[in-house]
Amino acid sequence: MPAIKPFDNITELLLNLLQSTKDGKTQLPDFQRSWVWNDEQIRGILASISLSYPVGVVMMLQTGNPDVRFEARLIEGVTLNKSTEPERMILDGQQRLTSLFQALLLGKAVITKDSRGKKINRWYYIDITKALDPNFERQEAVVSLPEDKITRNFRNEIQKDYSTPEKEYENGLFPLAQIFDYSDWMINYNEFWNFNRDKSRLFNTFNQEIIKSFEQYLVPVILLKKGTPREAICQVFEKVNTGGVSLTVFELLTATFAAEKFQLREDWAKREKELKAIAVLGNIQNTDLLQAITLVATHEQESSSISCTRKDILNLKLKEYKNWADKVTEGFKKAAKLLHTQKILSARDLPYQSQLTALAAIFAVLGDRSEKDPVRAKLVRWYWCGIFGELYSSAIESRLAKDLSQVLKWLDFDDSEPDTITDANFAPNRLVRLYTRRSAAYKGLSALLLRDKGCDFLTGYEIDALKEFDESIDIHHIFPRYWCQKQGIKNELYDSVINKTPLSARTNRIIGSNAPSVYLSNLQKGVNITEERMDQILRSHVIDPAALRSDNFEAFFKSRQINLLKRIEKAMGKSILSDTELIYESEYIEPIEYDELIIN
Repeated sequence: MPAIKPFDNITELLLNLLQSTKDGKTQLPDFQRSWVWNDEQIRGILASISLSYPVGVVMMLQTGNPDVRFEARLIEGVTLNKSTEPERMILDGQQRLTSLFQALLLGKAVITKDSRGKKINRWYYIDITKALDPNFERQEAVVSLPEDKITRNFRNEIQKDYSTPEKEYENGLFPLAQIFDYSDWMINYNEFWNFNRDKSRLFNTFNQEIIKSFEQYLVPVILLKKGTPREAICQVFEKVNTGGVSLTVFELLTATFAAEKFQLREDWAKREKELKAIAVLGNIQNTDLLQAITLVATHEQESSSISCTRKDILNLKLKEYKNWADKVTEGFKKAAKLLHTQKILSARDLPYQSQLTALAAIFAVLGDRSEKDPVRAKLVRWYWCGIFGELYSSAIESRLAKDLSQVLKWLDFDDSEPDTITDANFAPNRLVRLYTRRSAAYKGLSALLLRDKGCDFLTGYEIDALKEFDESIDIHHIFPRYWCQKQGIKNELYDSVINKTPLSARTNRIIGSNAPSVYLSNLQKGVNITEERMDQILRSHVIDPAALRSDNFEAFFKSRQINLLKRIEKAMGKSILSDTELIYESEYIEPIEYDELIIN
């Protein structure tokens, strides 16, 4: 049995193709962006057609599939007296077809832009003599004129006037808006020149070489048959529409829902404003919402497995969206509240955006059950396991699906821990190699120090309180970088998160490049902090005060490494190494055992 071909390769006369757009038989799907080509691009494609050069394949989708319905719109410039159902929709070629339609069939000045982006109105002509002269570049022969067909200099003085047909004949400028219906212009042109033999021959040559190029121009068209599924349309559009904007599942679903008279874009705009007012949700995207809704919608369907791939999102029904959108929006708010208790306070501090989606979906399904303390405690543990296990850095869609199912089951049955908890492991040496906030574990450790009431060295205030009052807080070196370099300490050690902690900008300025013994003395004397109180502040960052006061980087590093690992273990609710496992080895830092130097 021969394979079924999902598309047809055809060629179509340019005039017929443009006429079908004018009649509304060919339209645009709602996800296509607006027409944006400028004057130079329009002149370029007109020159290419006049030379019979290829201008690329046009891709269209046959309409009529009840499972793939998109809201349609006419291309810019087309007006119809009554609504018309399209026979096909343009997936690729919108810019080219709109430019050609407006320049050749619209019968009005084309509204476009100049090279600086300034809006202009232009008529398009072709200079008959230059078009036939091989010494001229064809694009030089394509002329664009202002709406009044008069060119002026910078003082607004008239340079050339082509505002009447007679002036067009006199200057040999043929209006491209009449390229498909040129007979009257040709007759009047010959009459204007009193049927001069040379002028008649010139126009006859122009007719054969230029006008016929437009009349006989064949456009290659790929027509996707109406059985093409939505996910294939999305993928095809992204592959071929290199000159347009990337088509997201949100745009495609917007067009699908619009066919049912629901404006997804407007609905998202309201939700986006509401959600982004919460600092930690500042980077939320429409696809995050759709992914969470798809998770809970597939969870509700007993006949299907939980999933949130692109295909699943594209198969989301409007009824499902309406049923879950408010619950999921509330789920994101509840997720933000939970993260706030863990001192993840802004979008910049968020370790994984994708884990936030999973958390919102879980909250949406739980409803009021999420308000119970045992539930909240389990969710906190699951969340930290995802961060320190760094499990949301790959295979995200499958992780999201498993977590929704497994976490909900775990909340009902204590003996069924989700894979995100059982699989999570934080290798001790990983701590030494955390250098920047690009790492989820780096951000997570910073949040843990805030959650566990780390205090600012200068003010004594808890760091999270300062953040909430817009104090400038960042991760700073404890042993200053410059001091470490002078001591010959390796940068992989002093730039590690072990030697960093959240502090205010004011505190960091006092620290400067001084040795810890010096800046601690300056801090204590400057604001009259007792040594006992300063030691309490240092311990709130799991720093050994004696090691810091004596500028002993080795002792500080060993002690803080162990105690940070203790914090991570506590957050994950599981052991991450045995009592005798070595933590770190280097030329500078001697290996230590797990139970050494514990700060309570």
